[in-house]
Amino acid sequence: MKILVPVKRVIDYNVKVRVKDDGSGVDLSNVKMATNPFDEIAVEQAVRLKETGVATEVIAVSCGTAACQDTLRRAMAMGADRGILVQTETELQPLAVAKLLHALCEMELPQLVICGKQAIDDDANQTGQMLAALADWPQATFASQVVVATASAKVTREIDGGLETLEIRLPAVITADLRLNEPRYVTLPNIMEAKRKPLDIVKPADLGVEVAPRLATINVAEPVQRGAGIKVADVAELMHRLKTEARVI
Repeated sequence: MKILVPVKRVIDYNVKVRVKDDGSGVDLSNVKMATNPFDEIAVEQAVRLKETGVATEVIAVSCGTAACQDTLRRAMAMGADRGILVQTETELQPLAVAKLLHALCEMELPQLVICGKQAIDDDANQTGQMLAALADWPQATFASQVVVATASAKVTREIDGGLETLEIRLPAVITADLRLNEPRYVTLPNIMEAKRKPLDIVKPADLGVEVAPRLATINVAEPVQRGAGIKVADVAELMHRLKTEARVI
């Protein structure tokens, strides 16, 4: 079984995001970048499936600039066998990424695609679902447990009311939730070994995919700062302020 895992390069979740002065977007200059945390969980799950003998090969895929090679090398240090970079300077939106992944699926013929449920930069939560629609494959989103057999997978997914268990036929798309696993620590020997693993670079044109943005960003702004809280003397004052000032009752 071949597993394909998309990984995205995003701003490290510990970094406070800064908005550009002209409001055109987020300032990425001199900012620490990292692998999207949900994508790391997806890589970990794929590697575990390989370690248990369910999968034979794990392919990491990233779409973006040449700097995304670092993201792929980290995925290979975690255990992915090889990497594919779809290199472009164009701003990629979820539908374009899904089309690129679909083209790679037609080329690589994986039996399973495991991706993070969403990226922490745009929070779109769309790519996995769009890929499943384009490929006409079953999908199981927000997975917190995955058990893969020869021709099917049993996925426990997190929903608003609790947990839901689905059994889907392969090939399929699974998106990883936070509680699926805890990604392993990447050691220095694994990082050095990852540098020797194959990494192929292709262009969107090589895959026959048009990636021009369909949506335009009008303005980006930081959230309005909240005012300081206050203390009230008793319940009567609290109710009065909620009614006359906050106007929520």
